[in-house]
This record gives sequence, C-alpha cells and structure tokens, in this order.
Amino acid sequence: MQIEETKLEGCFIVRPKVFEDSRGYFFESFNQELFEKTIGSSVNFIQDNEAMSNYGVVRGLHFQKGDFAQAKLVRVVRGSVLDVVIDYRQDSKTYLQSFSIELSAENHLQLFVPRGFAHGYSVLEDHTIFTYKCDNFYNKESEGGLNLADPKLQIDWKIPVADRIISEKDKNYSFL
Repeated sequence: MQIEETKLEGCFIVRPKVFEDSRGYFFESFNQELFEKTIGSSVNFIQDNEAMSNYGVVRGLHFQKGDFAQAKLVRVVRGSVLDVVIDYRQDSKTYLQSFSIELSAENHLQLFVPRGFAHGYSVLEDHTIFTYKCDNFYNKESEGGLNLADPKLQIDWKIPVADRIISEKDKNYSFL
C-alpha cells in the first residue's frame, strides 16, 4: 500500500498494491498500523457507509461540525466517481482550496479526508457503489454543507449542469 499526500494538508491518496491473476484480484484495502505510521496520527474508524447511485448524481459538499467532525476513508467498489474535497479548516494554510480525484473500481484508489473538510462526489457511471469509513458517528444536528455550485469554489464536477441530479438539501446550502 502506498500513501501519498495531496496538495491539501492532511489529505492523502491511498494506492493499494493489487495482486491480479486469472482468478481475479486481491488487495488489502486498509491496514491500521501502516496507515497511522504513514499519516502520522491515529484514526479509529467506527462506522462504515455505502451508497449506490447512477450517472449524474452529485452528492455534497457535506461536513460534520464541532465534536461530530469526521475523518473518512472513501473508495468505489463498482463504477466511478469524481471525488471532491474542500479544506474548510479556517486555521489551515490550504483553507478553501479544493482537490479532486477520480476513484473507480478499476483504479482501486482511496482518499483519506481529514476532519474539517467538506466532501462530495459526482457519479460518472450507472450503478456506482461508493463506500466510506468514518472515525465518528453521524449527528443530524451537526451536519453542514457548502453549495456545490458556488462559483468561488470553481469545481468542475465532470457532469453537464443539465444532467446533474442533486438533492433539495444540497441545492439549498449557502454560498461562501
């Protein structure tokens, strides 16, 4: 497993070593010891989530506030997404900067999203299955979000505006 830092402090790409043969493939998707040694801090994942979506769905940009902030390790097990994070930590030198990466069942890449980041993704294929580990439980009263269409964020979701499927909640988040 190879872990490399993105341009956003504390946000990492995880590249597993994939072993393939005529039977299929195998890879270690998570190793607590290696993960903590590489990122330099401990993370205790306590909840796993999974979502299935079709082409054009855009989810985000979500975060949890205060004591309910969450770090996440995200990946795709079927299909593909454009995964997007925004550093929303006001004391960070990369505050309000974004990073995006295509995650797919084919490339097996994962993204570690630290606490204090807004997170979202656009679905690039039908029947995409997106999974993520969280280091804190979800709390409805602590949820927040950024409007994914905010021009200040300059995010190219790789989905034409006319084809985007967005929840009412996500459409109603405030602009910066």
